[in-house]
Amino acid sequence: MVKKFKLFMRNKSRLLIFVFISFMFMEVCQNKKSEFKIDLPLGLEANDMFIPADNPLTKEKIDLGRKLFFEDRLSIDATISCAFCHNPLLSFADGRYLEMGVWGQKGTRNSSTLLNRVFAREQFRDGRAKNIEEVILEHLQNSKEMNNSLDNVLKVLEADEYYRKAFKKVFKTKVTSESLSKAIASFVRTLVSGDSPYDRFMTGDKEALSEAARRGLILFQSERLNCKACHAGPNFTDENFNNNGAGQDLPEPDLGRYYITRRDQDKGKFKTPTLRDIARTSPYMHNGSLKSLLDVIEFYDRGGIHNANLSDKIKPLGLSFQEKEDLREFLRSLTGKNMLFMGNL
Repeated sequence: MVKKFKLFMRNKSRLLIFVFISFMFMEVCQNKKSEFKIDLPLGLEANDMFIPADNPLTKEKIDLGRKLFFEDRLSIDATISCAFCHNPLLSFADGRYLEMGVWGQKGTRNSSTLLNRVFAREQFRDGRAKNIEEVILEHLQNSKEMNNSLDNVLKVLEADEYYRKAFKKVFKTKVTSESLSKAIASFVRTLVSGDSPYDRFMTGDKEALSEAARRGLILFQSERLNCKACHAGPNFTDENFNNNGAGQDLPEPDLGRYYITRRDQDKGKFKTPTLRDIARTSPYMHNGSLKSLLDVIEFYDRGGIHNANLSDKIKPLGLSFQEKEDLREFLRSLTGKNMLFMGNL
């Protein structure tokens, strides 16, 4: 009898172990099945992407983040969403000189495009955010933007049956500030731009660029202009901070990176922006001081604006009229296709 009991318990233990392993295997398979892989367009490299380990992409999370991105109720008066300053029709910039928030309040900096932010770690023009998740939470609470409190945002979303069920399904919890930021950040990471005329030219389509754009490309890559010193790699940015003098001649200039590090050498430094879709994201510079691409080219041709911390990479270029036109045509060739502007579906 004792022997039969021991045999029964041993078999039962094996059965439980088998069931547990089977369950874990199914769970792993399910997680792998739900993982979302961004379908990068021509010219971008997957190895350059930064996706936090604690916020892997899933289709369900991205879908929720997309809806939240256009949700006006994230702002205190339910009038503006993330898309107010990051318009899909304007390459996720907004076309204003300075960002604008609730009640028409103006910020102090120009809204950056959200395209290809998946390739960056530090965010904002001064790099104060370590990831996109932090950006979301700051925008919600910034008094000149959405001017809301996290408690109020969570209360509004939790009271909505759709969101209550969606967060429960995606995150297995009620609406929290962490899950909210993770959902929107996941959507933002799918906003990628590539497959531009430049990309097609570089992969063998010699008809993709006009003669002027080809001359502009040669100029851009030349040691004389040294554009690649800052606008490097597939995303045309070193994701570093540089001082080109923009706004530094004002009575009270925006000191950019200095406010974060408090190091004198960082005064007037701002993150190098991507040049992807640059023709759609005017006006330019952190303060929106340059209206057109030609204005930007003229600015660099003059050697920026002199100040104590001007980068040694910035020098007068001595461009001819034709060279300026050629450079503008090249920059226009970095405009990607629109098919991915609503995120990878």
